[in-house]
Amino acid sequence: MRISVTFRNKEGESWHREYIDDKLMKLKKYIDNPVEAHVVLSVEKFRNVAEVNLMANGLNINAKEEAKDMHLAIDNAIEKIERQLKKKKEKIRSQKTNATRGGNVDDMEQMSDDMYETPDTRVVETKKIVLKPMSLDEAIMEIESSNNLFVIYRDSSTENVSVVYIRDDGKYVLLETNS
Repeated sequence: MRISVTFRNKEGESWHREYIDDKLMKLKKYIDNPVEAHVVLSVEKFRNVAEVNLMANGLNINAKEEAKDMHLAIDNAIEKIERQLKKKKEKIRSQKTNATRGGNVDDMEQMSDDMYETPDTRVVETKKIVLKPMSLDEAIMEIESSNNLFVIYRDSSTENVSVVYIRDDGKYVLLETNS
């Protein structure tokens, strides 16, 4: 990361550069490619203004903050940059997960992204079950009567394997197979 610091209406002090370097290095976890950062610090009467401009491949993020203390102005500007980077990264992540699903937007989107976070997910427990033939109403009654969050069953009318589970909002979702 290349960082350039410009001082307006004041003399630059070494602690400003060190402080800015430390704060901007923490943003590296959100950006993979080489980055240029331009920081402009200025003093106008009683206002300390910090402007941060972060540039990467096709990405340009700006933040400007003013405060009574220069530390506070720098911190607030870098927090703004961090929020923008998080938002950008989350947007990219959601686009990738939608693309892997084939672009289908349905109730499965409600599932957490925790599965996609760790690439070394391992099977911790394996259970074998016997599929009981039942109707959808019977499957819902079984979920309500037990502590299970889902039921896997064989639909008695179509003989297909189906799964019913409860979403966080208390509504049921039915997944059917074509077998």
